[in-house]
Amino acid sequence: MLKLYIANKNYSSWSMRPWVLMRQAGIPFEEVMLRFDSLAPASAFKGGVAQVSPAGRVPVLRDDELAVWDSLAICEYLAERFAALALWPQDARARARARSVCAEMHSGFSALREHCGMNVEARLPEIGQKIWSEQPAVRADIERIAVMWTELLAAHPHTEGMLFGRFSIADAFYAPVCIRIVTYGLPVPPIAAAYVARVRALPAVQTWVAQALAEHDFVPFDEPYRQHR
Repeated sequence: MLKLYIANKNYSSWSMRPWVLMRQAGIPFEEVMLRFDSLAPASAFKGGVAQVSPAGRVPVLRDDELAVWDSLAICEYLAERFAALALWPQDARARARARSVCAEMHSGFSALREHCGMNVEARLPEIGQKIWSEQPAVRADIERIAVMWTELLAAHPHTEGMLFGRFSIADAFYAPVCIRIVTYGLPVPPIAAAYVARVRALPAVQTWVAQALAEHDFVPFDEPYRQHR
């Protein structure tokens, strides 16, 4: 049985990506939660992660004795191990584009990450308005994402309404962005807003959100805008 080590669902956007991919694709796995307490080297969280990965971060996928860390590496491993599920687009050009947009998410959008941390439970539209007015780099990140989504949805029409027609790794990678847009009330064009709604309606995303809301944890170092829940 595959084991996926993750952190708090409310805060851990990197954990969300492979979890949503596996759950939505029907890949069986055991979830192991390593809750945030601190990021200090001696913390319980860091100690737990150190037992399964030398990188010291989540997510980590264990397949027997093999440890795969980093969300993109995990998704690539799953795409090879479960090739019949076609987790990447079948067409070679579309597959290259999907890998490109996932890599862009993986390494980019630093302003959005910095100023709009993942927080499923919170609703912070007033903070979002302040960020939007004061942080042009956040506006640029959202504009780039909205343009990307619009182009991909137009190029790959399908009844599922995902970025490459049917659900793929690309949609799992941008699911936390959809969460951030809702949490902070960030303005996006109607096409992008409709895509956000479709992603949030995916059964795997709905389950992640429900379980995040049930955690009732408050992690101060992940809460720059609030003193309590």
